[in-house]
Amino acid sequence: MAIKKYKPTTPGRRNMTVTDYSVLSKVEPERSLLEPLKHNAGRNNTGRITVRHHGGGNRTKYRVIDFKRTKTDCTAVVKTIEYDPNRSAFIALIEYTDGVKSYILAPDGLKVGYIIMNGEGADIKIGNAMPISSIPVGTIIHNIELYPGKGGQLVRSAGNYAQLIAKEGKYGLVRLPSGETRNIPLNCIATIGQVSNLDHANVNLGKAGRKRHMGWRPTVRGSVMNPCDHPHGGGEGKSPVGRPGPVTPWGKPALGYKTRAKHKASDKFIVKRRNG
Repeated sequence: MAIKKYKPTTPGRRNMTVTDYSVLSKVEPERSLLEPLKHNAGRNNTGRITVRHHGGGNRTKYRVIDFKRTKTDCTAVVKTIEYDPNRSAFIALIEYTDGVKSYILAPDGLKVGYIIMNGEGADIKIGNAMPISSIPVGTIIHNIELYPGKGGQLVRSAGNYAQLIAKEGKYGLVRLPSGETRNIPLNCIATIGQVSNLDHANVNLGKAGRKRHMGWRPTVRGSVMNPCDHPHGGGEGKSPVGRPGPVTPWGKPALGYKTRAKHKASDKFIVKRRNG
């Protein structure tokens, strides 16, 4: 996937880059797989802002993605490769031989016209989904289930991939993009290949407006606030934090503070943590 650069005709254009969408199908999304998507600007059901810096942005509709890939009785043909405003990866519209259509995460290299399949009998080809028990050791995979039948939860963002590095007993050992190595049940489904849109991380937004289009509102630094608004605020000129470490507006540690529960049930499946 290429990245397009523009001539610096304006200050906002100077460093702006965009993904080259020429590989995508120039079609409208499948209407039967669209659902309305409400934006709450970071507010909960009582109207309080619980997530800051959310609001505005372009109106979007949700594309219903098949993360479970449970339809195993027939093959499917890839009809289109499309942009999805709700995720960094591209999506593919597939149509099964019985006429059922669905969206899936598009792996890198998947093209219109390819035939894909779900289930244990599928070949080791990009886009095919099967249980980890049927995948050879060393294979690159994505959209991995954590619990059988729940649908893919891991490795779904643009350019990501995991690798199956061993099988032992009831579990497969998978190395995740973070560097974490984890046991996953062999009857969990995974998809072959790497997630599409590899250059997503290299795109330079170039101007604040593009962030606003995505529904992000401005983030103000605590050090430029008053003491009544933030623990970092106040002082003459550019002042240091003035306490043992940087904190959130509510006084909680902001950097290097572990927020994961100490005794999670899933800890026993983690063989090697991402931070060593």
